[in-house]
Parts: sequence; C-alpha cells; structure tokens
Amino acid sequence: MNAETEKPPLGRRLALHVGLIAACLAIVLPLLWVLRVSFIPPQQSYSTDLLPGFSTENYQALLSGRFGRSYLNSIVVSLGSVLLALPFAAMTGYAFARFSTGGRFARFLMLATQMLPPVALVLPSFTLLKGLALTNSLTGLIIVYAAVNLPFLTWILMGFFKAIPVDLEWAALTDGATAWGAFWRIVLPVSLPGLAAAGVLGFILSWNEFLFALVLSGPSTQTIPVALAALQTSNGVQIGSVAAGVVLAVLPLVIASRFIQRFIVEGLTYGSVK
Repeated sequence: MNAETEKPPLGRRLALHVGLIAACLAIVLPLLWVLRVSFIPPQQSYSTDLLPGFSTENYQALLSGRFGRSYLNSIVVSLGSVLLALPFAAMTGYAFARFSTGGRFARFLMLATQMLPPVALVLPSFTLLKGLALTNSLTGLIIVYAAVNLPFLTWILMGFFKAIPVDLEWAALTDGATAWGAFWRIVLPVSLPGLAAAGVLGFILSWNEFLFALVLSGPSTQTIPVALAALQTSNGVQIGSVAAGVVLAVLPLVIASRFIQRFIVEGLTYGSVK
C-alpha cells in the first residue's frame, strides 16, 4: 500500500477528533447558553440550572420598547448601504482588475483607507452630515456605511473580476458590444457569486457597526448595537433582555447565510482557483 494512502495511527486520529469536537463546543456552547438565558424568566437569568424554566418574557419586554424600531432601522441601513456601495464597488473593482486604473498606488490607497480606525473618521463624518442636515437620519447612516465599506467591497470584487477570462469580453466586443455593454451583459452575470458574497459581507459589516451609529444616530434612528448597549441601566445590565436581543440580532445573519451559502462559498473561492 502506498505510504501516502495509509491511515494515520488510531491515537492520532482520536486526538484530532477530540480536538475538533472541543473547538466546536467552545464555539457552540456560549451561543446555546445565550439562547437558554433568553428563554428563562429574568429573575432566574443567573441560575446555573440547565432549564430553570421557560418564558418569553424577555422577548416581550424587549419588543414592547424601542428595540423593534431599532431592528427595522438596522435592516434598512444595512440593505441600503449595500445597495448603494455595491454598484460603485463593482465598477471600481472592474476598472482596477481590467485596466489597472491609477496603478498600484490607487489600489494601495483604496486599501489603506480601510485600515484607518473608525474613531479617526467618525468626527469628520459627523461634521459633514451636520452641514448637510443628515445627522440623526437613516439616510446619513446609509451614506456613511456605504462609504466606509466601499474600499473593502472593491478589493474583494477586484479579485473576482481578475478570475473571469478576458476572452469573454473580447468575444462580446467582436460581436459589436461596447465596453460598458460587455461589462453589463457578460461580466456582471458571470460574477454573481462574487457580488453575492461581497453583498453579504457588506451587510454583516453594516449590521454589526457600533461607533458610527452611536455618534450619528438618535433615539429614533439607533440601530441594534446601540439598542443593545442601552440595555445597561442604573440597576445593572438586563442580561435576559440582552440575550434575547443577541438572538434576534444574529437571526437575520443566520437565515441570510443559510439561503445563500452556496453563493458565499463559491464567491469566496472564485478568485483563488484558476
């Protein structure tokens, strides 16, 4: 038997499986514990019993307040920022991939803007939005999130466009299509997995963003991260409500990832396989 096809020793395989199971439990158990805390009465939130009781009181208390409005705000802002940034990211990434627009310096400058800490951008953003009367508005948050995520989405899509054979565009140009027509009718349909992956990642970044939402939003426009932080009161952290809020905050991401998992995996691996 070829040495390369021989199975590793039983002890090594057992240790590998035990290590993988331990790593999975380290990730899953905290999530299950949060789910458990969200469905037990608030007065028993710190109980060590596995199931001290079942109650939806945490969800009722959470949704009866302003959290429902914050939930809707997060959906609108996250979707809006992705829909605004993705077309610009696609065109910019295509220009970088096919025509080397601006050379390496422009691509490095695009990536360098993503390395800036958010705290360095939040005050200039506030000043600009204040001048445009867009503070405490969902429109202002959408614009800021789209601008902040644009370099990241551009860099991702640039790799996808590089992996598309240029012969497809040459064939379209030979048939009489313009450069814009080849991009619109050939490149974009072929790169749909990449666009889906970039859109989901941009949605997650906007959904989880906290600092810009804290500074630029108000009571009527706050998003989920700010609403969760507001659950800390003078009586302490409302751990049951926080757990329920975390479950509700993670739910859209899990559902979206489940339905478009194939596009995410295909998109993230698209540019790495020639």
